[in-house]
Amino acid sequence: MRTSRRARAGQYAALLAYLVFLAFPFLWLVSTAFKPARELATLHPTWLPRDPTLDNFRQAFDEQPLLRAASNSLVAALGAAVIAVLIATPMAYVMARHRTRLAKAATGWVVVSQAFPFVLVIIPLFLVLKNLHLINSVAGLVMVYVVWALPFALWMLVGYVRAVPAEMEEAAAVDGAGKLRTLVSITAPLLAPGIVATALFAFITAWNEFFFALVLLKTPEKQTLPVVLTHFLGAEGVADLGPLAAAAFLATIPSLVVFALIQKRITGGMLAGAVKS
Repeated sequence: MRTSRRARAGQYAALLAYLVFLAFPFLWLVSTAFKPARELATLHPTWLPRDPTLDNFRQAFDEQPLLRAASNSLVAALGAAVIAVLIATPMAYVMARHRTRLAKAATGWVVVSQAFPFVLVIIPLFLVLKNLHLINSVAGLVMVYVVWALPFALWMLVGYVRAVPAEMEEAAAVDGAGKLRTLVSITAPLLAPGIVATALFAFITAWNEFFFALVLLKTPEKQTLPVVLTHFLGAEGVADLGPLAAAAFLATIPSLVVFALIQKRITGGMLAGAVKS
């Protein structure tokens, strides 16, 4: 019993240390966003701002078009998430239910594609989009995000499809339900948590992506939020720390809000799926 309690206490201590490790950068970012310039210039910064201010947020909005950039990022992230899920869901179902050589080859492609660095594909990708007249367009960026998120989204959904017992579909077929009705009435509700989690992954990946947006979007009107954040850096690499922290803090809010809104649905859907199984 003592060993069990000690082991459990060690696990909780390790979990707490890990949470502190993850939360520290975000908490420091929030603290910096509310500090006045004189506190940011001190050699001995404090954890909490002594004199909190909103001047950094006002300056950030005055210096850069954050709302327009956020709108571009939102369009690109939502478009990539929706399209990637719509494409990956039927593909994942076929790969999970029909384990042919083609499905195995597709699974291998999913694994190998994750090893490709961004720099390796940017030149051919740029040339393809140029021929399609999609350079410097949010639509072209959405296509890139869909292609980049699709392999991992497909890999995630294959696991969720395999977790749904095939016997449930066979029982529905015995009862006279057609293939389409079985998919819509039985399989799709059990896959809902996986679809939501996959969409969340695609959304956050596209929202935070920087390299492709930097290369493919040229005019300021089309740039996304991560690219606009770099404009707070001076010509010599000196950061305007207060406004940069304020803008970066605002840029993290959508991801946190989206996760908070769907977290209960993901957990509830998983429990419902386990009960039905």
